[in-house]
Amino acid sequence: MAKYVVSGGKRLQGTVNVSGAKNAALPIMAASVMAEGETILENVPHIADVICMAQILEGLGASVQWLDRNTVSIKVGAGLSTVTPYPLAKKLRASNLLLGSLAGRFGQAEISMPGGCSIGSRPMDLHIKGLRALGGDVTTGHGFIKVQGRLRGNRVYLDFPSVGATENIMMAAALSEGQTVLENAAKEPEIVDLANFLNAMGARIWGAGTDVIRIKGVKKLRPVRYSIIPDRIEAGTLAIGAAVTGGRVRLENVIPMHLMPLIAKLQEAGARLALEEDALEVEGVPAYVPTDIKTMPYPGFPTDLQSPMLALLSLARGTSVVVENIYENRFRVVGELRRMGADIRVEGQTAVVVGVEKLFGAQTKATDLRAGAALVLAALAAEGQSEIYGIEHIDRGYEDFHEKLKSLGADIQRVEA
Repeated sequence: MAKYVVSGGKRLQGTVNVSGAKNAALPIMAASVMAEGETILENVPHIADVICMAQILEGLGASVQWLDRNTVSIKVGAGLSTVTPYPLAKKLRASNLLLGSLAGRFGQAEISMPGGCSIGSRPMDLHIKGLRALGGDVTTGHGFIKVQGRLRGNRVYLDFPSVGATENIMMAAALSEGQTVLENAAKEPEIVDLANFLNAMGARIWGAGTDVIRIKGVKKLRPVRYSIIPDRIEAGTLAIGAAVTGGRVRLENVIPMHLMPLIAKLQEAGARLALEEDALEVEGVPAYVPTDIKTMPYPGFPTDLQSPMLALLSLARGTSVVVENIYENRFRVVGELRRMGADIRVEGQTAVVVGVEKLFGAQTKATDLRAGAALVLAALAAEGQSEIYGIEHIDRGYEDFHEKLKSLGADIQRVEA
C-alpha cells in the first residue's frame, strides 16, 4: 500500500496549473454515451475515478482511448449495453450517472448501487423520484436499480438540490419527449458544464446554474469536442496549502468566481489573495484569525473543502466553529488531525476547533479523498515528518498531487509498498 512521506515546515511557493474538474469530467463522460460517434474531451484529469469511468464505458461497449495525458476519445456505436459492470461500478459512485444517460437514449438502464467514499449517506431516492416523474418504470432490488420505458417531459421538484440527481434528470430529459421543468435544482459549476456539453451536442437546456432548469427534449444528440472546466476543489486545496504553509502560490487555469465562498473565508482568516480572470494568487500570513464555516450547496461553502480548511483553522489564534450540513461522516478526519496535535471537538455535525501553536508530524491514514488532502496539508505545515497512508483515496480525485506540491517546494515523497 502506497504512502506519502512529508517533512513539514517548508513554504509552498511558485506557479501551478490546476487540472480539469473531476466532478465535471465524470458526468460528461457518462453523457457521452447519449450520442453515436466519437466524442473528444479535453482537459480531462488523469485520475483513478476517471480511469474507472473509462473502464465502465468500455464495459458497456464503447471504445475509450487516451489521445494524450488529458485528452480522451470516446467512440460509441449504435449498440451499447445498458447494464453497468458491477465490479467496476461498485468502486465509483459517479457510475450512477449512467442511469439517466442510458435511460434517456435507450429507454432502459440497469446500474448497480454505486460505491465511492464513505463520507455518509448519499441515497438514490431523488434520482429515482425524478426518473419516475419522467415516466420511467424504476425498480430496485438485489443491489441494482433498473429503469425501463420511454421517458416523457414533466415537472420535477427535488426535495434537496442534489448534484447527482440534477445531472441524471437533466440527461434523461434531454432525449425525452416534451418539456421538463426541474425545480430546486443544484447550481454547481459542474452542472453548468454538463448543460453546456449537452447543448453543444444538440440538447435544448436553459437555466443551468439557477434553481430552475428547463429542458426541451430532442430526438437525437451528436458527438462533439469539448473542454472540461478547471477543478475548483483542487484549486481550493492548493490555495489552502499556500495559506497554511505561509507561502505564496499562483494558481493558473482557474475560474475565481467558482471559488468565491473559499476566497471569502481565506480573506476573513487573514490570507492575502489577488484575483485575475483565469488565475488566483494566494499569500499566507504568520498568524490566522479564527473563522466560522457552514457547508452548504453551491454557492455556499463546499463540503469538499471543509476537511482541508480544518487543517488551516487548527493553527488559527482562537476558536472556530465548523458546521457540516451535507455529509454526516465528513468529520472522520478529526481523529487523524488530533494525532498531529490539533485541538478539535466534534458534537454531532459541528466541530469546535481551538487553534494550537503548531502541529507535529505523525503517522495518519486517509479515510476519504478530501480527508487525505487535509492530512497532506496539515503535514506540510507540521513540525517534523509525517507518513500518510490510504493515499489511494487521494489518487481518486487529485492529478499528480504530490508532484504539484513538490514543484512548489514541498518535501513530499510517494513510497510504494
